[in-house]
Amino acid sequence: MLLAVIGAVAALALLVYFLGYQLRLGRVTETLIDAEEALDRGEVERARALVAPVLARYPQLPVVQDVAADVLYANGDPLSAASLYERAMKKLGAPRVAPKLVAAYAALNRAGDARRVAAMAADDPMTRLALAWSELAAVGGDRERGRALADDLAHDRDLRTTPAGDAMADVLEAIAAARGGETTRARLALDRAASRRAELAAHDRAFIGYLGGIALVEMGAISDARATWTQAIDAAPDTIGSALARRERSHLPAE
Repeated sequence: MLLAVIGAVAALALLVYFLGYQLRLGRVTETLIDAEEALDRGEVERARALVAPVLARYPQLPVVQDVAADVLYANGDPLSAASLYERAMKKLGAPRVAPKLVAAYAALNRAGDARRVAAMAADDPMTRLALAWSELAAVGGDRERGRALADDLAHDRDLRTTPAGDAMADVLEAIAAARGGETTRARLALDRAASRRAELAAHDRAFIGYLGGIALVEMGAISDARATWTQAIDAAPDTIGSALARRERSHLPAE
């Protein structure tokens, strides 16, 4: 009889723990969704505030690692984001995580790592964009391959259905053309990207500005690049585009 009572109590305790865990997991899921929605609106500070305590409490949960990495990347910390993405990808799989990890490595100027990860999700549109960026601009990038990728993206109608995708394809085309000495083509591509500016969220404007500045440097238009990067920094100060623009501007010769 006593054993039966003990067993019943243990079972009840286990049930209570399980229900409590499910409730906590539900709250975590809601918080992660709120953070991703905040990122979509460009509210990077709010996303960071939502995710920080969740990551501190559940650092080993892959879904927490993945969303926290999204937030850290968006806030201009691709190094921390890459570390979390690598861990999350082991459990969540390459199709979900690899495209974002390619972008993190591109931001870190680690073209070899970007290329390695890109092979795991080669057909994903985000992978193709990030890999083209890496090959064209990152240290150790394969510039000829980057130009070929940019040419493919320039003719990808599916990718160009959104203002951000369209502008991204244009600035990558501009970098590729500038590296090939096609200044007129590069300028036209930059003009097309600029024409979408009013349709872009602030964080997208900052990122497009960062890439546009790279094209301008390749054309020898240093003053224009400096102005473009300053505009990108001001557009969304606490974002990845701003952080990268600030880094590139710091490498320019003094005026």
